[in-house]
Amino acid sequence: MSRLEIVTPNKAQLVVEGLYKDLEHRIEASPPGLCPVDMSRAFLELCHAQTCGKCVPCRVGLGQLNNLITDVLDGKATMETLDLMEELAVSIMDSADCAIGYEAAHMVYKGLIGFRDDYEEHIREGRCTCKYKHPVPCVAVCPAQVDIPGYVALVGEGRYADAIKLIRKDNPFPTTCGFICEHPCEARCRRNMIDEAINIRGLKRTAADFAGNVEQPQCAPDTGKKIAIVGGGPGGLSTAYYLRLMGHAVTVFEMLPELGGMLRYGIPNYRLPKDRLDDDINAILSTGVEVKHGLRVGKDMTIQSLRAEYDAVLVTIGASTDKKLGIEGEDAEGVLSAVQFLRNVGKNIIEDLSGQEVAVIGGGNVSMDAVRTAVRMGAKKVSLLYRRRIADMTALPDEIEGAIAEGIEVRTLKAPSRIEKDEQGRLKGIYVTPQMISKVKNGRASVIPSGEEDIFVPCTTLIVAIGQNIESDHFEEAGLPVARGQIITEKFGGFDNIPGVFAGGDCATGPSSVIRAIGAAKVIAANIDEYLGFRHMISCDVDIPEPSLDDRVPCGRVNMGEREACERVKDFDGVEMGMTEKEARQEASRCLRCDHFGFGIFKGGREKLW
Repeated sequence: MSRLEIVTPNKAQLVVEGLYKDLEHRIEASPPGLCPVDMSRAFLELCHAQTCGKCVPCRVGLGQLNNLITDVLDGKATMETLDLMEELAVSIMDSADCAIGYEAAHMVYKGLIGFRDDYEEHIREGRCTCKYKHPVPCVAVCPAQVDIPGYVALVGEGRYADAIKLIRKDNPFPTTCGFICEHPCEARCRRNMIDEAINIRGLKRTAADFAGNVEQPQCAPDTGKKIAIVGGGPGGLSTAYYLRLMGHAVTVFEMLPELGGMLRYGIPNYRLPKDRLDDDINAILSTGVEVKHGLRVGKDMTIQSLRAEYDAVLVTIGASTDKKLGIEGEDAEGVLSAVQFLRNVGKNIIEDLSGQEVAVIGGGNVSMDAVRTAVRMGAKKVSLLYRRRIADMTALPDEIEGAIAEGIEVRTLKAPSRIEKDEQGRLKGIYVTPQMISKVKNGRASVIPSGEEDIFVPCTTLIVAIGQNIESDHFEEAGLPVARGQIITEKFGGFDNIPGVFAGGDCATGPSSVIRAIGAAKVIAANIDEYLGFRHMISCDVDIPEPSLDDRVPCGRVNMGEREACERVKDFDGVEMGMTEKEARQEASRCLRCDHFGFGIFKGGREKLW
């Protein structure tokens, strides 16, 4: 007779585990705009089902809390009910035996504080303040509100030029975004409920790869109005594009020799080939946008002089200056900012780092660009120093994986302490203080010194990539409100006390993504047009294919391949390879067409004008 048994999961346990995974996918694909009170009730019921029932706070308290939320949703509650709920939630948090009860009550408590207006609206009006802003999840979370199901369907039918036309209605950088967009749309793709999100960025790239030269829409008749745009990055050029389509004369002032901003001088060629960036920029310029190079605001012209000459002025300079470490020895020869390092590479000033040891400080996409660029410049060893864990890095997971594949040494939980230099002031290396993970603050684990001795990391080049700032002195002198190095605008992108002057992009939001800059550009273009006394509309006359009624069976996602790491580190040629047409058709067929089915059919599924 045996004393112990090998435990294996039974059929019921396996099914429940599968249900947990299904629930995880469903939560992941939740569209924005759901009623937070109803969602709190649903999560509370799940937590109640997870309790063991031993302690009264869980067994009875959570049930009563659920009843009170249900009363709110059913219109039976009063304002006193909310006070009772808050008191009960705190009581459960203080007395529950385990995390199931505490966290369930804490979730309700946070909701009572965070979206109390929704609770009160249910009590007063019998409805929620939240509503579906858009029936299509991917479009709702795209900062530029691009018609994603529309162009995915067009790619599926091989109508690549039409797909580009449809994308340009909301985003004049289809090729660029096909290479480097951070694709927040995929996070809420409803296909996650079945298998994996649609490769939306990959399909955009496919459209750009196969479309060829696509003509721009006809510009509206000349309005006689002139607009000056300071900054030739994605935000400035996108605004210029839409204002030209509206019929206004636009002049872009750019201090660097070529347009593109950080797209050209910050993102390396291996991620965004510059000939492909030029495809988008040339398409924008073909609408009649005028450009003046080599002019810096505050030196060659002022906001006041531009405002006197033009009917409206837009400031869209990027975050082109670096943040300092603020440690001893930072003035050593060999210490560079990532901004300057990558800008030099963008200007084709390629320094030979052969035989050198390079260290990069940071954990964002810029730091990944810096380490991978250093490898391509011949460095013998490249180390990435980051004070938190890999899981805490803000860089895209694909960029982190790519850097590791290319031989980058990633040294986490190492905070810069002081920089060592020789008698001639040249860099010898950097001392880093070992860290240990600590309490979670604002949803992110903090770090504290571990108490171990500092570690010396030898290097001959140190690249600092811990953030960027804007040059804000001139704008503050010109009367624009500036706080912590950032221009503070109203929601419409302008200023109440300075009519005709607008600001957008990194200088108004802080360093952000390309697609967010484009989304802001749409808003500002429409508001400048309105300020000038017009109400032009941007549209696209492309017909969207009818959706297929075939069942959407589970199917793997097509991911784009990459060149072998041992080959790609030898040059700056593009790393990522596009899809074949066959792969693109299959990937497009996975789309559930939320613009047509479900809630999409009631609202039409798309905005045809803006």
